[in-house]
Amino acid sequence: MQTMNQIRAWVLISWIVSLCLVIPVIALLLQSFATDTALFKHLWATVLTDYVINTVQLVLLVLLFAAIFALPSAWLIAMCEFRWRKQFQWLLMLPLAMPAYVVAYIYTDLFDFSGPIQRSMRALFQANTPVGEYWFFEIRHVGGAALMLALVLYPYLYLIARTAFLEQGANLFQVSRTLGLSPWQSFKRVALPLCRPAIVVGLIFIGAEALGDFATVHYFAVNTLTTAVYDSWLGHGSLSAAAKISMLMLVSVMGLLAIERWQRGRQRFYHKSSGHIIRFKLNKQQSMAAITWCLFLLMAGFIIPVLILMDYAVNYFSAGWQDKLWQVLLQSICLALVAAVITTMMAILFVYTTRLSSKCSTHIPLRISMMSYVMPSTVLAIGVLISITFFETSINDWLVNLGYPPPGLFLSGTVFALIFAFVVRFQAVANGTIEASFLNISPSLDMASKTLGKSNLQTLFSVHIPLIKKGIFTAMLLVFIEGMKELPAALLLRPFNFDTLATYVYQFVSDEQLEQAAVAAILIVLAGLIPVIRLTQTGKTSP
Repeated sequence: MQTMNQIRAWVLISWIVSLCLVIPVIALLLQSFATDTALFKHLWATVLTDYVINTVQLVLLVLLFAAIFALPSAWLIAMCEFRWRKQFQWLLMLPLAMPAYVVAYIYTDLFDFSGPIQRSMRALFQANTPVGEYWFFEIRHVGGAALMLALVLYPYLYLIARTAFLEQGANLFQVSRTLGLSPWQSFKRVALPLCRPAIVVGLIFIGAEALGDFATVHYFAVNTLTTAVYDSWLGHGSLSAAAKISMLMLVSVMGLLAIERWQRGRQRFYHKSSGHIIRFKLNKQQSMAAITWCLFLLMAGFIIPVLILMDYAVNYFSAGWQDKLWQVLLQSICLALVAAVITTMMAILFVYTTRLSSKCSTHIPLRISMMSYVMPSTVLAIGVLISITFFETSINDWLVNLGYPPPGLFLSGTVFALIFAFVVRFQAVANGTIEASFLNISPSLDMASKTLGKSNLQTLFSVHIPLIKKGIFTAMLLVFIEGMKELPAALLLRPFNFDTLATYVYQFVSDEQLEQAAVAAILIVLAGLIPVIRLTQTGKTSP
């Protein structure tokens, strides 16, 4: 009986914590039905249709570019043999460390009319203007923004697709070759259909990230639903209109998930790697083409931006290395570290609860806590703002009714709001890592601990936590770096005169003065390299 009561206590706490994490979604839904619709009606009648069209174009182009970049690369690395393949399999993940808005600024500076490339062309053709004398593409439009986002987001799909290709049965490709299929036909008719679930997951995640991007589209002057959310709240002070637009974005993401599940129907994809993978040996020309393709992605997404940032940092070091940078760095580290600790502790709670009992009720809190990860950061920030504001006004009204002076807005515009948003946003990252670590622990250890008279809490601290120390470190590391890079939520929820590295760099980027924030941008890149290297270490499973 005592054991059952302990399990019920664990389940109850898990449910309470998970419901707290889902409050922003509920608050967003309720606020979207508010009666204050004047601004929303005006936007709907004037520009909202254009914003929706731009958003759809942006997301579709990002998905297209990401698929073009990631899928051939993943196939080449997983199923083909060529020189430097093993090096490229982790080098292609390095663009994950680059903020998209920094890449956007760098390439805009390179390709604009006053940039070095067009200056060289004008000198070459002895032209003063591009009109009528030489042609050059325009980068500041929807396609340019999509390309910038795809350059830094494609590694998500590349990593998932490469793993899926490696997990496919080697016999399937041998059979396809004996039936006369070429490597390209095997890729198109065998590999891609089998990898569809994994590819869709990667594309949906990339689409959600593109949908929630603010800095890149704002810098390129592309009006999307995300910029409409910022304008509605920060420009017009209408939380109701921002909530309605945010709910429209959330419904779009959920709709994509529902459509994919409906279209898949009852199809099932069962495949597991069997035997050693026999890679397709590329000839000299094919090998050179594969190396060129992989090198192009690495150069465009990481090497060129990093080299330019380093050049900025050296040439503008006196302007970039300010006393304020130390304060911003410390604030970013503390904020991300607190979020990392909280999310990891919650992840241990959720996962260990599922281990205590196989009932469905014990697994629901874990799944609930992960649902916000597909939400764009902008949408989540509005939900957090609404829920915190509602809590504050309720406390104020309650104290006024009791005859006490109201404390005012004591949570909005504070670090608490930022930490809460980070925890809700990145809880799924910690959950996945901790869950994978717990799966490696045999249930027999739990039973042995119980026979020795240990309680569930004692078993957790004396048996499980020592065995999952690496998983705990990895979970904290991943959440820490995600928090260091997070921009949309920080822009909406940060206190006055409070900057993170991401907001600090973005302010200079929006003023087209990245040179003065190059040192801070390099710090963000260096911080992003840590989890990328960690992923490459855990992901080097391909022979």
